[in-house]
Amino acid sequence: MTKYLFQGNYVGEGIKGLMKEGGSKRRDAVVKALESVGGSLECFYYAFGETDVLGVLDVPDQPSAASLSLMINSSGAVNLRLTPLMTPEDLDAAASKTPSYRAPGQ
Repeated sequence: MTKYLFQGNYVGEGIKGLMKEGGSKRRDAVVKALESVGGSLECFYYAFGETDVLGVLDVPDQPSAASLSLMINSSGAVNLRLTPLMTPEDLDAAASKTPSYRAPGQ
């Protein structure tokens, strides 16, 4: 499973729906959506300011994560951003590799 940070902003009818249903029902809807692709929710928070809702979720693969993002964003009620998260060990593995690269203009 890959962990993803999710950040979202409610827009238009999504704001009205959140006000009508409340926060816990929207969290339950996220859990149900994640379960439909074999994923799970680690944590879920509301905020105010630049981001309305954020948390961490586990998804089995990139196609499942992409399908969730596409479905949620296509609703027009939420603008969702997913960021894959790496463990310190993942970064250790990345730092031990030496890819070949030429910078522009060099």
